Amino acid sequence: MAEDIVYDYGDVPTVKAFSEARAPIRGLMGPFGSGKSSGCVMELIKWGARQNVYDGKRRARFAVVRNTYQQLRDTTIKTFLEWIPNQVFGVYQKSYHEYMIDNLEPGLEIEILFRALDRPEQISNLLSLELTGAWINEAREIPWPVIKALQGRVNRFPAASKGGCVDPGIIMDTNPPDEDSWWFKLFEIDRPEGAMIFKQPGGLAPNAENKRWLNPGYYENMAIGSDPDYIKVYINGEYGFIRDGKPVFPEYSDGIHCAPLAPVAKVVIKRGWDFGLTPACVLTQVTPDGRWLILDELTAEDLGIETFSDALLRHCAQNYSEFSFEDYGDPAGDAKSQTDEKTCFQILRGKGIKIQPGDQTLTLRLESVRKPLNTLIKGKPQLQIDPRCKVLRRGFMGRYQYKRVKITGSGERFHDMPDKNDYSHPHDALQYVATKVFGSAVKSRNEKEKPVPLPNIGVLRI
Repeated sequence: MAEDIVYDYGDVPTVKAFSEARAPIRGLMGPFGSGKSSGCVMELIKWGARQNVYDGKRRARFAVVRNTYQQLRDTTIKTFLEWIPNQVFGVYQKSYHEYMIDNLEPGLEIEILFRALDRPEQISNLLSLELTGAWINEAREIPWPVIKALQGRVNRFPAASKGGCVDPGIIMDTNPPDEDSWWFKLFEIDRPEGAMIFKQPGGLAPNAENKRWLNPGYYENMAIGSDPDYIKVYINGEYGFIRDGKPVFPEYSDGIHCAPLAPVAKVVIKRGWDFGLTPACVLTQVTPDGRWLILDELTAEDLGIETFSDALLRHCAQNYSEFSFEDYGDPAGDAKSQTDEKTCFQILRGKGIKIQPGDQTLTLRLESVRKPLNTLIKGKPQLQIDPRCKVLRRGFMGRYQYKRVKITGSGERFHDMPDKNDYSHPHDALQYVATKVFGSAVKSRNEKEKPVPLPNIGVLRI
């Protein structure tokens, strides 16, 4: 053994119980600073050591998943290498984000494959791996279809002919999500056999965990000037929604823009489509007086476009049978995937849906939604949304957001692109319709607002 790793479960009894469990899906939830990530690093090492011996070796392969590469690099990989230092216990290949740990104890080989969901090539690779298990770090940021797909990739290494897998499964840690999340549904509502959740006490509780390794007053100082929702989630470790960024549409007011709507007879319904692992479709109308009504939405998890479009057609046949439709979608839907020669557009057109590509320019898409948000027609907002559009509405209220950039120093900075999360998909779908309805007016306005260059009158010399 290269050197000892000292980890004391006495400071984190919930992490100890989490580590001792053998459920195929285990979730660890707690406040900031409670030792969740460190506990998961240790669990991967212990997990690898539990594997059967074959040909004189114990072998394991784990995927470690985070939402973005920056988060993966700045937090997950950093924590892992602090506990299991590179060159001491193995070799970390930075360019591949892979770590072969082969110097912990004789005959033990543990492969760690770090993967970020904002890199398409890594998603494709992730969903084709053969793994012993996986760790989802900050799981509330990961779409459920990714985790569902990972369930089919674990319990595949080592192969049964080479000793098989011991305790295959997925472990996850997270700060508390809100009650609309897949996490809450999985662990608190559905509670399927084989899924276990372990909840750490809040940071201000008498039995708070990991406090010995935090600076004095850590949680008390965090609470100073913080709003109640922030304290509830990040300090008390309870379910709740935190706007961890800047709303994409701060112009939206739920009291002004949200109202029950009925489709207007004989007016075409314009549908917007977004594709991928979490497809979405929104149904809208432009009334004769120019108002934009967002009538309905359909979202899904882990559905291909074939199944999703069938569900959408049934929904429209049941609820909008008297209407005709126009369809606009993500231009990427006209590109062939690596696994299917047919594009999403071709599949839809084969079902009679004459879809057209929306504009992909982000600025135009956002401004095309912003224009009706900021316009009144006969005293009413030009954009109105029905309460049945739950995901779109919550997105407008702040869940569709620019993520905060974590930097030191004064001032706040945010990413330039809206965060990809559960709320971004129907909003993308909505924007493809918006570019067709309001895009020309936005472009015309932008042209008028361009500064007029001064004529060249020469150089004045003094």
